[in-house]
Amino acid sequence: MSEFMNCEVLYRGAFAMTRVTLAHGESIKAEAGAMVAMSNTIDIEGKLEGGIFGAIGRMFSGESFFFQTLRAKRGSGEILLAPAMPGDVYSLELDGQTPYTVHRGGFLAASEGLNVTTQVQNLVKGLFSGEGFFVVGVSGRGTLLIDSYGAIHPIDVPAGEEVIIDNSHLVAWPAAMKYKIETVSSGIFSTVTSGEGFVCRFTGPGRVYIQSRNFMSLVDLISHSLPINRGK
Repeated sequence: MSEFMNCEVLYRGAFAMTRVTLAHGESIKAEAGAMVAMSNTIDIEGKLEGGIFGAIGRMFSGESFFFQTLRAKRGSGEILLAPAMPGDVYSLELDGQTPYTVHRGGFLAASEGLNVTTQVQNLVKGLFSGEGFFVVGVSGRGTLLIDSYGAIHPIDVPAGEEVIIDNSHLVAWPAAMKYKIETVSSGIFSTVTSGEGFVCRFTGPGRVYIQSRNFMSLVDLISHSLPINRGK
């Protein structure tokens, strides 16, 4: 059986869904609630990946306490998966040499052989990266499905060059890729008035995946539109 997932992303862009084809005996793990439909040859069960402490860590990293394990027990079959947020889905084939870090809520599914863990960031990155102290780490050889709010766009950063990315637009990046947290503007006043806060300065080589929309900007827009705020 292949280590990589037989999958196809449908309706790319705002409302993506992924079709996964499993051979008899194959399985995948997915974010809880990601299954939209599946063949009657497939069984689904909740699983504590990494034990109780791993599950608690995933909650802090924006993922669910349980994973779904979907296994084709009675013959081959298909599964339709979709993220909770309106946005895109992107398929990454990990070669076993390059582990990835995935932002809060960005994990959708993975091949059975991939190792999905919770990683603790240092104090500075945890406070200011916009990701919190916990992020998701994915390693091994197989297919990783990531999702976003809005479209997913890859940015290739050549060796020795740098790119600055707003924290709220990060989706995934190679775990070994160097980056540091900084303000986009000089001085506190400029940072506040520019509408931009902290950003990540990545140094290549590496490919960083970003999302075209900022969920927190949507939250702010909705909260300021509520009647309780309009009356102030």
